[in-house]
Amino acid sequence: MTQQNFGRGGTSKLQRWDSNLYDTHARFVGDLAQEAVGLLGPKLDERILDLGCGNGYLTQKIASTGALVIGFDFSEELVTAARHLGLNVFLGNAEEMEFESCFDAVFSNAALHWMRRADLVAERVFMALKSGGRFVGEFAGAGNARLIREAVHSALERRGFIAEEIDPWYLPTMEQYRDVLVAAGLNVVHITLFDRPIVLDYPIADWIRTFGSPYLTVLSEDERPTFLDEISKALAPHLLGRDGRWTVDYTRLRFRAEKP
Repeated sequence: MTQQNFGRGGTSKLQRWDSNLYDTHARFVGDLAQEAVGLLGPKLDERILDLGCGNGYLTQKIASTGALVIGFDFSEELVTAARHLGLNVFLGNAEEMEFESCFDAVFSNAALHWMRRADLVAERVFMALKSGGRFVGEFAGAGNARLIREAVHSALERRGFIAEEIDPWYLPTMEQYRDVLVAAGLNVVHITLFDRPIVLDYPIADWIRTFGSPYLTVLSEDERPTFLDEISKALAPHLLGRDGRWTVDYTRLRFRAEKP
C-alpha cells in the first residue's frame, strides 16, 4: 500500500467561493460531468448524496432523472445558492458527516481534491451508503494544473513562503486513491486517470482567483495583482494560445466503488 501524507497543505479550507464568480467561471465543471454522471447511472427514486455539490447546478441535473438527491457542501456561499434553486442541501465538512446507511449512491464531481483527509471522507461515505451502494466521482488527480502550480509555487518561494504548505489540493495517483477506497471497505470496480485540457474564456489570473484563492491568502490585497501578473507572464509561453485564450492543463481521476 502506498504511504500517503494527508496533513500537508492545510489551506484547502481557506478557499472562498463567490457564487456569481463561480457561475461565470466554473460552469464548465458541471458541463463536463456527463461521463461521471453516466457512471453513476441515477435511477428513479434512488436516494443520492451529491458530495461537494457547489451551487447545485449539477445536483439539479441529477435530480431531473427522478432520483431523490441531497446536496452537501463546505461553502456557505454555495450552499445558499443551491438552496435558492429549491434543493435540499446540508452545510458541513465531509470528514465529519454522520449519515448512516442512508443512500443508494454518493456522487462527487470536482470536489474531492479539496478534501485533504481523503481517508476520513471515504470512511464517512462508506458509513453513509446502504449495503450494495456505490460511490462514484471525478476530481483532479496527480499532475493536475502542473504548470500553473509550478509557476505559483516558484512565485511564492521567491517571496519566502514554503509553497508545499500552502498548496490546497489533494491530487492522488490512481494507485493512491484506490488504496484509500479499499482501506475504507469499498470494492473498486472502475478507476482511471486522464488528461483533459480546458480552454478558458477569461484570463489565467481569474482562474487562480476562482479556483486557487488559498494561494492568495498569504499575500496582502496590494501584493496580489503583481503576484498574478508575474505568474501570467511566466505561463504565457506555455498556456496562452495565438488566439489569446488560455489553456489549463487539467487531469481528472474518475472512479466507481461499491459497498459490499
